[in-house]
Amino acid sequence: MKRIIGAIVAILLYSAIVFYFGWGISKWLELYFPINSWLFGIIWGLIAFGFVIGRFSHKLRLFSVIGSYWFIVMQYGIILFPIATLLLWIFPSSLNLIGWTVFLIFLFILIFGTYNAYTPVVRELSIVMPKKGSKLESIKVVVASDFHLGLLSNKAHLSRFVKKANAEKPDLILLAGDLVDDDPIWFVQNGMSEVMKQLESTYGIYGVLGNHEYYGKKIPLLVEEMEASNVRMLLDETILVADSFYLTGREDLTNKNRKQLSELSPEERDLPWFVMDHTPSNLLIPEKEKVDFHVSGHTHLGQMWPNHLFTRRIFELDYGYRCKGGLHAIVSSGFGFWGPPIRLGSQSELWSVNIKLEDVEV
Repeated sequence: MKRIIGAIVAILLYSAIVFYFGWGISKWLELYFPINSWLFGIIWGLIAFGFVIGRFSHKLRLFSVIGSYWFIVMQYGIILFPIATLLLWIFPSSLNLIGWTVFLIFLFILIFGTYNAYTPVVRELSIVMPKKGSKLESIKVVVASDFHLGLLSNKAHLSRFVKKANAEKPDLILLAGDLVDDDPIWFVQNGMSEVMKQLESTYGIYGVLGNHEYYGKKIPLLVEEMEASNVRMLLDETILVADSFYLTGREDLTNKNRKQLSELSPEERDLPWFVMDHTPSNLLIPEKEKVDFHVSGHTHLGQMWPNHLFTRRIFELDYGYRCKGGLHAIVSSGFGFWGPPIRLGSQSELWSVNIKLEDVEV
């Protein structure tokens, strides 16, 4: 009963915000041409609830796209519209100027944010770790996460990743979860597998599940498609790669039945140990278990400013690189995006990590 009441309150609150935004925009538009209130209200409501409508059927994907862009309005409207309202109380005759100012701010957010989302960068990092018994002197690892491949993070964006990743000439490619945006249907229908197959790596391409694969509830299909794309999915599994290092892929934290990291520890600890875990929930555990290299994603670095203030408080490491004792940890902001294809305060990225293996004291 409490959940039902909570849902009703949330819908009413959301609807009130939608009405407030729509009322402000309609008043500004009426300065230039007459507005049919009922028609405007219907169109505005369809836009505001587009993301939900698009979930009913893949044929309604246009609503999903519209709904994704709507998140920009919600994110920054909550900041800009109250400021605009306050300014109107102070300067009641300035609706025209205030309206255009808000519009131009949104336009800037859209243009600059789209550039950041669709223009990925390569973050370079060099680290040194104990060689232990490995026969390798060095290894170059490409790390990427949070592709959210689907309607907006599309085949062309995946091609950007393949091109940049291959240019690094990696020995190993690690894909740290949220490979598709819930449902892998668009990965399948748009032939993204043929693009993913073009990835080149000396010792292979490996991936893990993220929370959005669980939301989509089509994990067997996703795993099948990735395996067909030459991406080996590790689901609570530890393997030996090239007789030179161990690699563990953890189930996502969404899976309450996932194994403890200690259960996935290699029987012989005579080689470096790499771990992929989509959500960087607790770095104390891999540090305690003597993991050498740990990669995650999930946070998007908030994706849209100022959300990074929240991720910073939630996670010990919400972005970047940190060395804790013998643990080298990386959290990527992701190559794709969730919701609107914009990034403010972050940029789509992949990491190119040069690992030098030396005979040093652990």
